[in-house]
Amino acid sequence: MKFLSVSLLLITSAIAAETAPRNEQTVVLDATGVRNLGIETVAVEESTFERGIPVLGEIEHTCESHSVLSSRIAGKIIEVGVHKGEFVKKGDVLLRVESRQPGDPPPVIELKAPADGLVTRSEGHLGAPVEPDKELMEILDLSTVWAVARVPQHQAALLVEGLAARIRVPALGKEEYESEFLRLGTGNDLAKGTLEAVFELPNPGNKLRPGMRAEISLIASKRDGVFSVPREALQGDRSDRFVFIKDYELANAFVRVPVTVGEIGGDRVEITAGLMPGDEVVLKGAYALSFAGKGSASLKDALDAAHGHPHNEDGTEMSKEQIAAGEAGHAHDHGGHSSNHLTIFLAITSGVLFLLLLASPFIFRARSQA
Repeated sequence: MKFLSVSLLLITSAIAAETAPRNEQTVVLDATGVRNLGIETVAVEESTFERGIPVLGEIEHTCESHSVLSSRIAGKIIEVGVHKGEFVKKGDVLLRVESRQPGDPPPVIELKAPADGLVTRSEGHLGAPVEPDKELMEILDLSTVWAVARVPQHQAALLVEGLAARIRVPALGKEEYESEFLRLGTGNDLAKGTLEAVFELPNPGNKLRPGMRAEISLIASKRDGVFSVPREALQGDRSDRFVFIKDYELANAFVRVPVTVGEIGGDRVEITAGLMPGDEVVLKGAYALSFAGKGSASLKDALDAAHGHPHNEDGTEMSKEQIAAGEAGHAHDHGGHSSNHLTIFLAITSGVLFLLLLASPFIFRARSQA
C-alpha cells in the first residue's frame, strides 16, 4: 500500500512537472480582440469519421445529353427565337427558315428543339444561309451531369462499385454533393499517371455547368465514435500539434492544448488524445492566436475578478500564507514610508541645530560687545 501511494505521488509529480503553468498556455483577450480576430468555436463530439482521398476533377455533360439542331432544306434564317445561353423545352420553335424552293411567298419551315436543355452553341443568325449538312445549334440536357475525377494510379484500387465520394464545386460555394462511382473514363493521362473516374450527379436547377472545377473526396473508410476537428483548428508542426479551446470559466480566454493526431481525412483530423467531449475548439482565429502571446489582458486580473480572491501570476490560487505575507509586506511598505519621512525630518532638524551650533560663538560675541 505504501509502495502504491509513493508511486501515485511520483506519477502526479511527473505530470505536474510536465504541465506548463496556466499563464503560459492561456491567451486572455478583451472583447475587442476577440471580435478583431473573428474567433469562432465548435464543440467537440464523437461522430463518424471518414478517411477521404482528395482528388481534383471537372464537371462534364453526359454522353446522352448532347443534341444538335439542323435543317433538311437549304434556305436562310428569317427569325431567331432563342440565343446561346438560354434554356429550351423539347418542341420549342428555335428558328424559322425561308426555303430556296420557288414560291410566292417562298415556303417557310420551323425548326424545333429536339430535346430539353441549354443552348451552348448557336449559328442561328438572322439572314444567315442554311445548308442541310450544317449544325445550327447545340443543346445540352444538364438535368444530370458527370463529375470526372483524375485519380492517381496508385489509388485506383479504391475505384470499385459502391465507392462513395463527396464533391464540392468551389464556384458554387460550400455546398457538397454525394455520389457513387459509376465507371472509369476514357481520358486517362499516362504522363501524369492518372485515371478518370466518373461520378454521376443530379443537377436540379442546372447550377452545375460543364467546365466547372470539382474538388472530390473519395471515401476510403468510415469509423464511428471518433473525436475529430476541422483541419483549420489544428496548429503547429508534426512534432508539436495543438489546438486552442475556450477556457471553461473565463470569458475571452483560450487555452493552448497539445493533441495527438490520428488519421487525416478530407477537411477533418482525428484526435486520439488531448480533448474531451464538450471542449469548444477554436476554428476561425486559431492561427492568429498562435502568435498572440499571452494576450492583451492579465490572467491574474481575470481570475481575481472571476473568483473574488487573489491569484498568483501563473494562475494558481494564493495560499493563506501568501496572502498573509502579502498583507504584511504591504504594511511593512507603509511603515517604511513613515520611517523614511521621520528620517528626513530628523536629518533636517539635525542640520539646522548643527548650523545654530556653529553660529552660536558669533552670536554670543556680538551680544557681549553690545
